[in-house]
Amino acid sequence: MNEIKEYNKTIFESIKHTDEFGNEYWLARELQEALEYKEWRKFRGVIDKAKEACANSGYEVLEQLVEVDKLSKRNNNAVVKIEDFKLSRYACYLIVQNSDPRKEIVALGQTYFAVQTRRQELTEKEYSELSEDEKRFYQRNLTKKGNYSLNQTAKKAGVKNFDQFHNAGYKGLYNGETADDIAKRKGLRYREDILDNMNEDELVANLFRINQTKQRLIKDNVQGEKKAKDVHYEVGKKVRKAIADIGGMMPEEMPTPKKSLKELEKEKQMQSKIEMK
Repeated sequence: MNEIKEYNKTIFESIKHTDEFGNEYWLARELQEALEYKEWRKFRGVIDKAKEACANSGYEVLEQLVEVDKLSKRNNNAVVKIEDFKLSRYACYLIVQNSDPRKEIVALGQTYFAVQTRRQELTEKEYSELSEDEKRFYQRNLTKKGNYSLNQTAKKAGVKNFDQFHNAGYKGLYNGETADDIAKRKGLRYREDILDNMNEDELVANLFRINQTKQRLIKDNVQGEKKAKDVHYEVGKKVRKAIADIGGMMPEEMPTPKKSLKELEKEKQMQSKIEMK
């Protein structure tokens, strides 16, 4: 099995397939190679964890991971039937989430597959039909839930100063910028929520940082405020590197929407009052 040395956005695109109906899919054996797992036995364990996560999230496992057989020729020219899986994008996302986090390619894969699969409560078609502002509201709601869950996990790890803890994550993702620095760059008023003033892509990047930090705190059983802050900074920095590796726009370069979500919410409320009269 040839090891993949180039970490760029073409890795996962190059092994993507499309069926006769235009549906995209990946093959587990090819994904195994891309993620640098030399033994199918070990990668099969990752697939089993992904199946469990899929079931727990309410998805139909057999629709996301379809078992397929394929023929393989051995060194002695004998042809044998080997196990493989036809994977949806969501299945691939679950697999990279459960893969070895020490591999640089895994972090890249998590970012690549996360873009389309963080929309857990909507189908792709439903999400695509939302307006840009509606997508912002949706992603902002996910970040609120994510931050709440992260705070609970961080509290158990011994975090008391949550401003410093969250700033550590921002510094990693935003190349040293704190929440205040981000707010100033965006031209926001004092204490105005920076997350309410992000576009969809910037919110997705932050949601990824939030969820990955929570997982690291749990997986590594992190204890102590300093260690928790170090983890948050490290995760933020790795997410930033992964975005750079796939040729994405850095979060600080993303345009700030003209109106905050709070402003849009107020406009909705006023419009509702007018319509009720």
